[in-house]
Amino acid sequence: MNKELRELLEKINNKKEEAKGLLNSGKVEEAKVLRDEMLTLQNKFDIAKDLYEQEKEQIENKQPSQPKAKEQKKEFINAVRTKFKNAMSEGSNEDGGYTVPQDIKTKINELRESKNALQNYITVEPVETKNGSRTFKKRSQQTGFVEVDENGVITEKATPQFTNLPYNVKKYAGFFKVTNELLKDSDQAIENTLVRWIGDESRVTRNKLILTALNTKAKTAITSADDIKYAYNVQLDPAFHNTAILLTNQDGFNYLDTLKDDSGNYLLQPSISSPTGKKFGNMDVVMVSNKDLPNDTTEGTKVPMIIGDLKEAVVMFDREELSIKASDEAGDAFTTDNTLFRAIEREEVKLRDEEAFVYGQVAIV
Repeated sequence: MNKELRELLEKINNKKEEAKGLLNSGKVEEAKVLRDEMLTLQNKFDIAKDLYEQEKEQIENKQPSQPKAKEQKKEFINAVRTKFKNAMSEGSNEDGGYTVPQDIKTKINELRESKNALQNYITVEPVETKNGSRTFKKRSQQTGFVEVDENGVITEKATPQFTNLPYNVKKYAGFFKVTNELLKDSDQAIENTLVRWIGDESRVTRNKLILTALNTKAKTAITSADDIKYAYNVQLDPAFHNTAILLTNQDGFNYLDTLKDDSGNYLLQPSISSPTGKKFGNMDVVMVSNKDLPNDTTEGTKVPMIIGDLKEAVVMFDREELSIKASDEAGDAFTTDNTLFRAIEREEVKLRDEEAFVYGQVAIV
């Protein structure tokens, strides 16, 4: 199942859960409207699935489908060289920029997610519109069945509370300067320059948005290994224990990596699933750069120790649009014989379930 089908299926499931909630609340007419929307989405899903199966069969029969992608990339690079002055009209978008082709966008995404990317640990929700909403159920609301005596009366379970989380994606943009000599270089050189710049800037932008969302939660002081255990065992709901990680920066990892028990044995244990190869208790330890997850220096130096399931805690609504425009006349580009490239993307990051994590801090000298 490809990305489009997964997104459609998720939309159908979200509508279904929302309709159930409305029906349980006695809002029959509103539920009917959602039912009609589900039918429309289901029809779209069925058609898309048929097309996907046909394309899959074509690939399996070794019928090439790459030339079109290569042509699009070649066209894009040529447009970059001419500052998009001769770009085809269908390549432009609402910002007046030129839509980055999927082949190059994929490389940007790979770079964006490959190093110190906090978005790898949260939920990324693709959206097609600037604003809307998604319906989520907090996992901590699960209470399970209750014991009933034989011939006893079975009580009605409380209906799970679904949270309607609205989104309104924002525009994030920036520009950088290159010498015009670069535009005379090879296609690969131009592509690599754009991929590196956009990928890194996008990663940093998203990291900041995610940290802003996480920072809205009150901080918990941690002074010892026992405090970390208390945060996990008591402060964090057991619903998140199996999926919790311990996210920290370089200073935080160094603090953890030097903790010892009374016998002088280090507390961190090997882990085959953790990117650091270490775990604390049941939690894989994830480390990112101090630059990407900075310490709090407002009062002394406090190192972040974020404990919990961040995929349940934070969601990023990603418009998945990326456009670029160039000019050799804006700013001082004309007088310095340079070209300015401007990139624009759209997303919004929101806290979904603050019970899913504990934001701990360790004070260091």
